[in-house]
Amino acid sequence: MDFTLTDEQLSIQQTCRAFAEEAIKPIAREIDEKSEFPLALIKEMGKMGLMGLPIPEQYGGAGADFLSYCLALEEIARGDASVAITMEAHISLGSTPFYLYGTEEQKQKYLVPLAQGEQLWAFGLTEPGAGSDSGGTQTRAERVGDEWVVNGAKMFITNAGTPISGGVTVTAVTGKRPDGRNAITNLIIPTGTPGYVIGPPLKKMGWKASDTRPLNFDDCRVPAENVLGEEGNGFHQFMQILDAGRVAIAALCVGLAQACLDESLHYAKERKQFGKPISSFQAIQFKLADMAMEVELARLMYYKAAWLHMQGQPFGKEAAMAKLFASEASKRAADQAVQIHGGYGFMDDFPVSRYWRNVKVNEIGEGTSEVQRILIAKYLDAR
Repeated sequence: MDFTLTDEQLSIQQTCRAFAEEAIKPIAREIDEKSEFPLALIKEMGKMGLMGLPIPEQYGGAGADFLSYCLALEEIARGDASVAITMEAHISLGSTPFYLYGTEEQKQKYLVPLAQGEQLWAFGLTEPGAGSDSGGTQTRAERVGDEWVVNGAKMFITNAGTPISGGVTVTAVTGKRPDGRNAITNLIIPTGTPGYVIGPPLKKMGWKASDTRPLNFDDCRVPAENVLGEEGNGFHQFMQILDAGRVAIAALCVGLAQACLDESLHYAKERKQFGKPISSFQAIQFKLADMAMEVELARLMYYKAAWLHMQGQPFGKEAAMAKLFASEASKRAADQAVQIHGGYGFMDDFPVSRYWRNVKVNEIGEGTSEVQRILIAKYLDAR
């Protein structure tokens, strides 16, 4: 078993680490305090090829492998989680559906500018009354002539309202399946379409510099050709999308957990109590050791899930495990980081305060921890 990264993977990792240190970390506190979307930074990432990293070159992307994408996300998250989730949601949820299910015409029209970082794209799955119950979609779309008429609402949607948002792909009920269940279809809705209303940005505990909004559709009409993938097969499609997205979120969590460890180790060596650096105290050393152990375990879990995905092997169980463990490990890391900093950790002057606010959503977005445990049990056939 060889864990050696390729030269290309190492290059991407090192490039993103340097970019996070030099460009992201210096502004992370400011954009968090102002809840300010980092437009200039995202545009620069687009020029670097990061916003289309795993998309093939023929569609404007960088053509990197999936593990390279995850490595990049880990490093970007070490700089700031808001920037990382903007990148992850754009690629995993916004762009990847076009690559997997789009027609050649749709790929040229939508995917190319997304992969080149000229636009961002959103994915509208969650609704005010349908979160973990993703099959309980209430948004409806009716075929009227050569158009789909969409009515409904989405909630907690990332990247829908930025200055460069090109649109959203939404799940909508379009009829009934032979088994009596709702037939769900994915529909492409460009920004500016009449009846598509983008709500104001939501006020959040964490990820404050990312764009998160409610969306409403009031007799929103789109052409019949705006179906993405097979009509009525949208549920199966977005479940596949979420599997890979969970591996990417795991990588993001590892980056945030690593940032907690980095700050804690630095602070512990500098902070003195009783005439010694607190890093010399066994109580602090144990905290640091536990953090380092869990960061490494979470990293190896997402490496394995990413590798299985790249080999074309089943990876749903490993994706759920990686996302579950990494998200909970990052929360524990942030909690210990604040504890190591003591009273200073409770102050926004120190990054660990922001890290602590950012970690909680990792246990919620793209499948809650409870949902991951249900999925793992199903894979084990533990019913």
